[in-house]
Amino acid sequence: MDNAVFALIALFVLGFGAISGRISKSILTPPMIFTLFGFLVGAGALGLVDLEMDHPMIHLLAEITLVLVLFTDAARINLKRLRSEHNIPVRLLAIGLPLTIVAGALIAMPLFPHLGIWGALVLAVVLAPTDAALGQSVVTSPEVPVRIRQALNVESGLNDGIALPVLLFFVCLAVAASGGMESRVNWLVLVTSQLTIGPLVGIAVGYFGGKLVIICSQNGWMDASFERLSSLALALFAFAFAEWAGGNGFLAAFCAGLTLGNTTQGLCASLYEFAEAEGQLLTLLTFLLFGAVMVPAALEHINGTIIIYALLSLTLVRLLPVALSLIGLSLKGQTLLFLGWFGPRGIASIIYGILVLETAGLAIREEIFTITVVTVLFSIVAHGVSAWHASHWYGNQVASHEDACEHQPVSEMPVRIRT
Repeated sequence: MDNAVFALIALFVLGFGAISGRISKSILTPPMIFTLFGFLVGAGALGLVDLEMDHPMIHLLAEITLVLVLFTDAARINLKRLRSEHNIPVRLLAIGLPLTIVAGALIAMPLFPHLGIWGALVLAVVLAPTDAALGQSVVTSPEVPVRIRQALNVESGLNDGIALPVLLFFVCLAVAASGGMESRVNWLVLVTSQLTIGPLVGIAVGYFGGKLVIICSQNGWMDASFERLSSLALALFAFAFAEWAGGNGFLAAFCAGLTLGNTTQGLCASLYEFAEAEGQLLTLLTFLLFGAVMVPAALEHINGTIIIYALLSLTLVRLLPVALSLIGLSLKGQTLLFLGWFGPRGIASIIYGILVLETAGLAIREEIFTITVVTVLFSIVAHGVSAWHASHWYGNQVASHEDACEHQPVSEMPVRIRT
């Protein structure tokens, strides 16, 4: 991209910011608009953004965005409150997430038999994390009971980090399935080291790094601006050090954020401020590149089978596990439908798809990536358009039932990066 294209993108960001307040009251969402703009300036239309999927800039943006998303998502979750008050997201994560992966794989196997069982599981895990920010009004609307909107908020904050080690494990098995026993053993050793070293590094960085920042801040050695920047530094340090030590940097970033958020409360306010600005920009630029580079490439290979799987992934694969995981909580049918529908696939699925695409030795990686892109594209539109209307409809459905369990008071945790 030349300077003129960068100027055009900067002007677009400025223009979007100028009307962002008005757009927030419409059915349009930032991911929808940035994806559409990316498509218009990308290979799908004007061709101004002419990048290949293996371009270093895409890889760098994806890595930094995922590190920040995993770190900030985890940091905003209070585990003590989660255990004591938020039984709905606990059920969704402990029961619903595994069932979603199983359901996604079972549907993928007959539709894409050449993927094999491990490839089907890789695809299912890539599409398992949800992104509540795609329908931001769902987790911010006062019409939706706080217990329900917080359930979606907390679920989307943790399921991407929980799904990551599962993804690494199944990618390992999918690659090893095409090689001999020696290859299989090597991959298992590699994944084992990544799944152990990464979390250990993350926990250490989150705990000791957070304490260091608090001490420096309390003694007047660090000003407020660098306190905000320290969150990014801790996330990137956890990632880089874990990768250097042979672990998985993304798991380290997730564990660092989780540790920081639950041991160093005083730093979290600055972290959220940073995420609202710099983190949002990275996320929206990812959606822009998604529309400019990934969508046109995927549309060249789209077919009826991929469309069917994408639609099932956003409906049956999500709705049934949600309903099964919440049995016994006395929730209304409308609540189960609302929670089941709002499982948007967004930034985590995009970046996990890129990670799969970059996995050497995985012959089916391009097809998995294409299916992922189509599913996320459908989700951006469907969940974005329906968010406001569905929130209003659901709010009216439960408003007259003040004694229902949906209205049980729970503590609120910060919402995910606003997109």
